[in-house]
Amino acid sequence: MSEHANCDLGLIGLAVMGQNLVLNMESKGFTVAVFNRTTSVTQQLMDEWTKVGKHIEAGTTLEEFVGLLKKPRKVMIMVKAGTPVDAVIAQLLPLLEKGDIIIDGGNSLFTDTLRREKELKEKGIYYIGCGVSGGEEGALKGPSMMPGGDPVAYSFVEPIFTKISAQVVDTLAADGRMAPCCTYIGPDGAGHYVKMVHNGIEYGDMQLICEAYALLKNVLGLSAAELHDVFNKWNEGDLNSFLIEITTDIFSRIDPDTGQPLVDVILDKAGQKGTGKWTLQSAQDLGIPVSTINAAVEQRIVSSMLDQRHAASKILPGPDKIEFTGDRDAFIQAVQDALYASKIVSYAQGLALIGAASKEYGWNLSVGNIAAIWRGGCIIRAKFLDRITEAYGRDSQLVNLMLDPFFTDIMAKTQNGWREVIATGAKYGIAVPAFSASLGYYDSYRDARGPQNLLQAQRDYFGAHTYERVDKTGTFHTDWFGLDEERLKPHGDVKADTGVGQGGSESQPTPPPPTP
Repeated sequence: MSEHANCDLGLIGLAVMGQNLVLNMESKGFTVAVFNRTTSVTQQLMDEWTKVGKHIEAGTTLEEFVGLLKKPRKVMIMVKAGTPVDAVIAQLLPLLEKGDIIIDGGNSLFTDTLRREKELKEKGIYYIGCGVSGGEEGALKGPSMMPGGDPVAYSFVEPIFTKISAQVVDTLAADGRMAPCCTYIGPDGAGHYVKMVHNGIEYGDMQLICEAYALLKNVLGLSAAELHDVFNKWNEGDLNSFLIEITTDIFSRIDPDTGQPLVDVILDKAGQKGTGKWTLQSAQDLGIPVSTINAAVEQRIVSSMLDQRHAASKILPGPDKIEFTGDRDAFIQAVQDALYASKIVSYAQGLALIGAASKEYGWNLSVGNIAAIWRGGCIIRAKFLDRITEAYGRDSQLVNLMLDPFFTDIMAKTQNGWREVIATGAKYGIAVPAFSASLGYYDSYRDARGPQNLLQAQRDYFGAHTYERVDKTGTFHTDWFGLDEERLKPHGDVKADTGVGQGGSESQPTPPPPTP
C-alpha cells in the first residue's frame, strides 16, 4: 500500500455496487483508494485485484485511507442509507480539512442530504448527494449519475463522473457526438431527489409490465416461450427499454431443478427499499398526483400479504371463467398500447413532481437535461426518453409531458386499446391497478369539469369549508340548515319527456297527502 497521497478519489463501502464503481474508475484511468469496515473484505478484494493487474490502493484504517487522497480530498460513501451514512461522516470529519468533498452515492432520503449538506458547509466541507442508477452492471460499465450540491464541489468531481457514466448519442447535436449520462442536477438535495423520483417511475414501469404479463398469461394463456416472443417484438419498437429487454430474457430462462420456466417457480412476493414510498410522501407534500406510482407501491405491499391472499382466494368470489374468443393478435396489440400509454403517464407524473420540487426548493432544475441522462445506464432507460428530451427542448416550461404534440398524438392513438384492456381485466377478474390508475389520471387531467363541485358542497355542508362559484369570484358559504333557503321540491313519477332533472317547468310535484 502506498504512503503517498496520489489517489484521485477514495471510496468507502465495498459491497457489489462499491466494488464495481471502483473497477469502473480504475478502468478509465483514475487511481482509487478503498476502505471497508471489515478489513478482511478489503484484503480479499485487494488480493484479487492485484492478481489481475488493477491499480487500486487501500487503507486498513480511515486515517491511512484519507492519507492516500489528493487534495482537495474526494471521498465517496457507498453504504446503506440512514444512520450508517451519518456514522461514516462522523468518523471522517476529524480527518478532513476545509475544502474537502464527501460524496454520498447511496439512495439517501433527500431531506437527510439537505441536512448533511447544511451541517457540513458550516464546517467548510463540501457535500455532494449523488444518485447512481444502473445496478451492479451499470456501476461497472457506466451508470446514470445524478449529482447535487455546491457547483464548486461538482467541478472537482465532474471529470471523474462524466467519464465513468454511461455514454449515449447526443440526439440534440448535429454531429452525433456522444454525451455522458451525468450532469449537475442542482443545489443541496436535488441529486438525491431526482434519483428518488427515478426510482418511483421505475416502480410504476415495472408494475405496468407485470400487469401486461398477467393479462397475456391469464386471458390468452400465453406460455413463457410465447411471452418471450411478444416482449422481444415489443423491444424492437416503441417500447424498447432496459426493463422490456430483461423481461424478454427472464421468460427464456428454465429452472434447472424443475425444468419449468424460472418465472413460474418464483414466489409472487415483491420487495422494496423505500424510495417508492418516499416518492409518494413527497408527492403528497407538494400536491402532485402520482397515481401510477402509488398503485405500484400498493401492489408490492399487497403481494407481501401472502397468507391473507391465499385464504381470501378460497372465500372471495370472482367472475365466472371466460374463454377468450376474440382476435388474439389484436388483444396483444391492445395490451401494448395500454403499456405504452400508461408508461407515458408514469413518466409524466414523475417529471411533474420534479418540476414542483424544483419550485418548492428553489433548485431551478432542467427536466430536459434530467431526461437526457436517463437515456443510458439507468434502470428506466428507454428509447422514448429521446422523445422526452426533445419535448422539453421544444418547451422547457412544459407543464405535463402529455401536452407535447408528439405524446398527445400517442395518447390519441393508444387510448382505445388502453380502455379495452382495462375493461377486459375487470371482466376476467385480473387486477390491473396501475393501468387503471394511469387511465384515471389521464381522464381526470383532460376533464374540464369534474365532479368535485359536489365534493365542495359536501365539505361546506358538514364543515362550513366554503366553496367558489363558476359565475362570480370570491368564496361562499350556504346555510344548508336554514329554513328560508331555496330547495327543489320532491318530484313524483313523471313521463320521460317532462324535463325532469333539467329544472323544467313542465315537471309537476306529487300533491301532498290530505290533512287528517
